[in-house]
Amino acid sequence: MEIKKHLIITGNSNISWKDAIVKAIAEASKTIDYITEVKILEQRANIDGSKISEYFVDLDLSFVIDLNRK
Repeated sequence: MEIKKHLIITGNSNISWKDAIVKAIAEASKTIDYITEVKILEQRANIDGSKISEYFVDLDLSFVIDLNRK
């Protein structure tokens, strides 16, 4: 039997939404084992003048719970 847990996280970047996604997954992977899926829930940005200054993404990460872990 496989049980998955979901965790919503927010990533940010001053380069792009893709960069924000990649950075958020990389950071989450440092402390969360068995990440299997990501769902992009929302994208938004801060604007400074006429340019985007910071990109944000809300992600739903799925990971498998290790039932044999003690």
